[in-house]
Amino acid sequence: MTLAVCATPIGNLDDVSLRVLREFAEADVLLCEDTRHTRVLLERHGVAARRLVSYHRHNEARRTAEALEWLRAGERVALASDAGLPGINDAGARLVAAARDEGIDVTVLPGASAVATALVATGFAVERYQFLGYLPRGERALTALWQELAAWPYAAVAFESPQRLPASLRTLARVSPERPVAVCRELTKRFEEVVRGTADDVADRYAEPPKGEITVVLGASEPVAPDVGAAVAAVEELVADGLPRRRAAELVARLTGSSLRELYRRSL
Repeated sequence: MTLAVCATPIGNLDDVSLRVLREFAEADVLLCEDTRHTRVLLERHGVAARRLVSYHRHNEARRTAEALEWLRAGERVALASDAGLPGINDAGARLVAAARDEGIDVTVLPGASAVATALVATGFAVERYQFLGYLPRGERALTALWQELAAWPYAAVAFESPQRLPASLRTLARVSPERPVAVCRELTKRFEEVVRGTADDVADRYAEPPKGEITVVLGASEPVAPDVGAAVAAVEELVADGLPRRRAAELVARLTGSSLRELYRRSL
């Protein structure tokens, strides 16, 4: 009675792990985002799965209930999406949560990741990053996202469709023209391509939609110096409202990134 969450290749079919292939062969039921896609992987490696069942966003609720019944009956169930790990921008999280809620064993078989692969392929320094999923549609929503990320001093990773990529990059270039950005196309496949530059430059490079799977990586933004004058004024306002000066300085320093010592001294 175990649910095995299995990572599948993001492009190159040889990137599948031996553990995943063994799980596919031994599972009583293999839940697949697209059974036709998974059959290609199985045939490539000569694996004969016992039973393939579709599991995707449109039947996730019904299939989750069925999978729980199979697991309760002691069957071994494997879960796979078309690429990468289920549950990250694909169906799967609901089944994992439901299985854990019932005390059913869940194991994750790691493997290829478009997010990690893109981060490494760009050569950007990555100490911390934010995963955005698929970029929002529409200029207003995109503009709001880019403005929010302008103050995020680390990398960010997103998926985007090739058709919407030019418009997304143009919007980014208007908000943060000098932000370092990379477009990673067809990762691990024959025509893999990584294009880096400023948002302005990369937007010009992709004036027309490219072909293939796209992962966009934003490099770290330049840190914005805090407005010390406004921060001091905020401390003085809090003190006037009755907050102790040191506590007021601590709060404002935490919110603005200003020096606590400088705020306290200049507010006296």
